[in-house]
Amino acid sequence: MRLLDKVCIITGAGSGIGQSTALLFASEKATVVVGDIDREKGEETVRLITAEGGSAVYVHADVTNPESAKALIDETIRLYGRIDVLFNNAGISGVGRLHEIEPDVWDRVMNVNIKGVYLPSKYAIPHMMERMAGSIINMSSCIAEIGLALRASYAATKGAVLALTKSMQVDYAPYNIRVNALLPGTILTPFVENYLKTSYDDPEKAYESLKKRQLSGDLGRPDDVAKAALFLASDESKFMMGSPLYIDGGVVFGKNA
Repeated sequence: MRLLDKVCIITGAGSGIGQSTALLFASEKATVVVGDIDREKGEETVRLITAEGGSAVYVHADVTNPESAKALIDETIRLYGRIDVLFNNAGISGVGRLHEIEPDVWDRVMNVNIKGVYLPSKYAIPHMMERMAGSIINMSSCIAEIGLALRASYAATKGAVLALTKSMQVDYAPYNIRVNALLPGTILTPFVENYLKTSYDDPEKAYESLKKRQLSGDLGRPDDVAKAALFLASDESKFMMGSPLYIDGGVVFGKNA
């Protein structure tokens, strides 16, 4: 019951890391607001939570749209009167070297991955300031700390999210709002599984290659990141402020021989 009575918003909670986190938060007795642009997936997450006796509600959320992001926050306040945790999880990948990326593709990655942190936070923070309490978790990536081929747009956004996290923490520490970032390595989400199947002639060989990036010798699983998010959402991390939390299997600070 590490999140007992806490109201937690999770964006991109319809699948992958977001869904795993929503299920875990609910099992720890949080009330979970499932934000997702895909209604069917979002409602499925709610169904899975309520089937286990948890408390959750779906709210449509396009985190790139100011009106939609504000509606997500406003509906949460209308229903529950407060926001204890905001997990800015929604994001998309971007593939390609910089000169190969078309401007509209670049803009979309920027919008979802950076604006998608800015907008929900913009509208949630005043409510947290009023209550002098709150935890914001921003989804960055270990790619913010390393160079990785064919990931120019994605790396740019995740580096920006990490820098934004630190700046937000300075601004909102006086209001007892904690702002931290998650930096996962490669996680075997449905998106990654589909990417392997559709982008490589030999998906199994590609998977084996990806595993070699990690000292752990394998990819992470959504639940690995969800458990880290739970720590940051809970009062157990009360002394963590503006911090990057690595869940990368040893990508950043290690190298296989």
